[in-house]
Amino acid sequence: MPWYLVAAFLTLLTSSQGILTTLSQSHGKYRYDYATVPFLAEVFKLLVSSFFLGKECQSSSPPRMTREWKTVRLFPIPSIIYLVHNNVQFATLTYVDPSTYQIMGNLKIVTTGILFRFFLRRRLTTLQWMAIVLLTVGTTTSQVKGCGEASCDSLFSAPIQGYMLGLLSACLSALAGVYTEYLMKKNNDSLYWQNVQLYMFGAIFNMARLMLDDFRSGFEYGPWWQRLLDGYTVTTWLVVLNLGSSGLLVSWLMKYADNIVKVYSTSMAMLLTMVLSIFFFSFKPTLQLFLGIIICMISLHMYFAPAQKLVDLPTPANLASDTLKEIACERIGES
Repeated sequence: MPWYLVAAFLTLLTSSQGILTTLSQSHGKYRYDYATVPFLAEVFKLLVSSFFLGKECQSSSPPRMTREWKTVRLFPIPSIIYLVHNNVQFATLTYVDPSTYQIMGNLKIVTTGILFRFFLRRRLTTLQWMAIVLLTVGTTTSQVKGCGEASCDSLFSAPIQGYMLGLLSACLSALAGVYTEYLMKKNNDSLYWQNVQLYMFGAIFNMARLMLDDFRSGFEYGPWWQRLLDGYTVTTWLVVLNLGSSGLLVSWLMKYADNIVKVYSTSMAMLLTMVLSIFFFSFKPTLQLFLGIIICMISLHMYFAPAQKLVDLPTPANLASDTLKEIACERIGES
């Protein structure tokens, strides 16, 4: 399947994630434990990957599966990074308001490009760097509220600790993505075998988080496995399936495309979510939203379009014709 179709599916799934999560609420509150959603999503991804891995193993050409400990031990690292990242997110929100945090979150676009260049040693052209910066500007512009609102005054009034933690959060998010791509492309192992390892550790760490929540609450609501599906509705299950399917598409992009494609897909999904919110939740469109969408579309074209479509270069035929005319003129002048 072409990478751009996978990226388009990921954009649609990611954009619907926020809408489904909002619809899963009852009177503005979650009737279920939201920490169980990532755990079930990891289990879903693990089961799907195991199923397809089993299919591959039954085929005439068995898949390549590296079982050496020195390779397997690398797969818990992304889960550890995401675990630290989630805690940094909570710490950041103690210093800054949600609007400021959302805007600072766009720094992960630039940090992904930087780590993509230096960690994976991928060369980006000047136009591609400009496109990445434009994407950051576009997503930020779409999130900035009107200057008559109180949030504009609070945007740069947070303590320095908040901005430092926000920068750390962006770096951790980029590091997790780039490191995952490194793992997926490190060898020619089966994508499903790599997914099984990745999601197995993901499920373990999410389960550990649920157990930690039980200890913190003194088992007030009972052990996590007894209340795992409490409050779940059809919409909640759609949230789990959406999150799990998005993760599977991301792993495919990490294997066969790259992190920048994923960044563009998720950034476009954020803008699409805002547009869909106009119809679903009576969200009022702003001038900043439309400007942000235009900037992001320009960035998308700049990054992926061939260079000859961005610059008007003379065609080889015209170039040869012009050269012959110059030679002819020179000869006439000499005679």
